[in-house]
Amino acid sequence: MKKQLFLFLLIGGLFFTSGKVNAQFRSIPGIVTDTFKLKYPNARNVNWSDQITYFQAKFTQDGEGCTARYSSKGEWIQTEKPITEDKLPPAVKDGFTKSKYAGDWKLLNVTVRYLPRDFTNYVLRIGKGDIQRKNLLFAADGQLIKD
Repeated sequence: MKKQLFLFLLIGGLFFTSGKVNAQFRSIPGIVTDTFKLKYPNARNVNWSDQITYFQAKFTQDGEGCTARYSSKGEWIQTEKPITEDKLPPAVKDGFTKSKYAGDWKLLNVTVRYLPRDFTNYVLRIGKGDIQRKNLLFAADGQLIKD
């Protein structure tokens, strides 16, 4: 009985003390890292992760934190970086102030998203009260794409 109790406590202790496990299931293909180095030759503090459907690099460039995503074939999918509200293009600011969210919703943070074919989108994280949160997706011309 004492052995069973000891094993139970040992297994339970291991279960509760184990933290989040970040397993790298696949190694990052060379084509992915090579393509990244070509696009971001000045990137620093690069940290790769396998996100199952894509590979993600978190890095700093020009003192700003960025996140880039690549397919397993080395195709660049997108890059995101947080920006301050004052760096939002006037068209996007105007689009937000004309949206149904302008009055009661507060702008919490902004992320710029660079996409292939020179598309740029802006993700505006907004909140209302302490609980309600939404992500609004705007095109660079200020058009609300998705709420």
